[in-house]
Amino acid sequence: MSRFNCYFACVIAVSGLSASAQDTYVTYFRQHGGIENSTASLPVDFEDGAKLVWKADLSSGHSTPTIVGDRIVLTTFADDVLATVALDRKTGEQFWRQVCPAKEIESYHPAGSPAAATVASDGTHLYAFFGSYGLLCYDLDGELQWEKPMGPFQDEFGAASSPILVDGKIIMNEDHDINSFLTAIDAATGDTLWKTDRPGFTRSYSTPVIWEVDGEKQVVVAGALVLSGYNIETGSLIWQMRGLSRIVDNTPVIADGNLFVATWSPGGDESERISMEPFEEALNTYDKNGDGLIAQDELEEGPVLQRFYRIDLNQNLKLDADEWQKYADVFEQAQNVAVCIRPGGRGDITDTHVAWTHRKGLPTVPSPLIHDGILYMVKDGGILTALDSTTGEVIKQIRTNESSPYYASPVLADGKLYLASLSGVVTVFKAGADLDRLSSHDFGSKITATHVVHNDRIYIRTEEALFCYEGE
Repeated sequence: MSRFNCYFACVIAVSGLSASAQDTYVTYFRQHGGIENSTASLPVDFEDGAKLVWKADLSSGHSTPTIVGDRIVLTTFADDVLATVALDRKTGEQFWRQVCPAKEIESYHPAGSPAAATVASDGTHLYAFFGSYGLLCYDLDGELQWEKPMGPFQDEFGAASSPILVDGKIIMNEDHDINSFLTAIDAATGDTLWKTDRPGFTRSYSTPVIWEVDGEKQVVVAGALVLSGYNIETGSLIWQMRGLSRIVDNTPVIADGNLFVATWSPGGDESERISMEPFEEALNTYDKNGDGLIAQDELEEGPVLQRFYRIDLNQNLKLDADEWQKYADVFEQAQNVAVCIRPGGRGDITDTHVAWTHRKGLPTVPSPLIHDGILYMVKDGGILTALDSTTGEVIKQIRTNESSPYYASPVLADGKLYLASLSGVVTVFKAGADLDRLSSHDFGSKITATHVVHNDRIYIRTEEALFCYEGE
């Protein structure tokens, strides 16, 4: 075994499925860092209807499909109802649908969804998380095994981080406006194994990854301003690196022994930094009634008023000195950056284990992808950048010809790089330094979920349907 290993979203099991022996596998979001080592020829031209195997109409949701044997599992949201749905992988027909017993739907961004987290699986059970309710464990036939209520959380954007599963533990990170935490849950029982509070962390939506360094498995979390590594057995902090954006939406990736993060959020560039004056000065400007607090209706239109909900930690519609200063520090310290971290650090590794940084062409929601020494990342507005993963130097940067935001992460298989814009345009490039464009197809519906590849088929989820295409 190599010195370093990456585990993400779940561990592949080889028993307990109702499918045949050759179908006992799990394929999931960002498996192998978004790279599928399929030897089959995958489609390039989605205009060719002959390549479409099936199409299944679905309710909306941002979760990426998870393939478990002969099933495809995902979550949906429609008419204030959250559900976990299992489809037949070969036909797209529905096996079963289980409704989440949420009494209220969490707040969520207009561009978001309360069905955001991707289902995790060990091959015998399914673990679905909804910020409106909590964690639910089903068997492959959709029978509820246990449930663990948690949420809704104080966060008007909702919960979006997905559970990951490794060594019988479900790892979950929930960073919100207050009471942020990282936890490990027994996959067999739903019992809490450990819980580590993250009091200094404000809202972020990154899914953790597992980084194995010298035999030690570390839970790595990209949070507001700080990247952290924790012991998987105890939840104790091992190391931290300062210098991330103030909100992290995407997920780190591990390649060639190193760990990579690329993240962007408004106000994290020096030329566009959000600035809050000292609280005493703000009182002189805004505190019209002289109560020593700044009420929501006393503020003028601007970045503070736009972000009032998250700054007002106790939700009393007034900002005190501590609330004001907490976010003044967040805005001041935020850095939009792509960074490569070397393994083996302890404590604060900011000045000791950073191999390189890069600050242009950064993604907001899509995670980076690394293959054959090239780091690919796509910025909102359709800017695709290829970096040398060893040095951080730009190899090439091009436009995708799609000016939309991007939510889905890149996927690489069969020598092809697949990108999907929020507006629903899938663009295929030849993987490599030249970034040759091979095709582009408009699905006519929003795409937020990441594509999944299995053998000679690629599964593409839009806001309205799941498509299955076969290879050449």
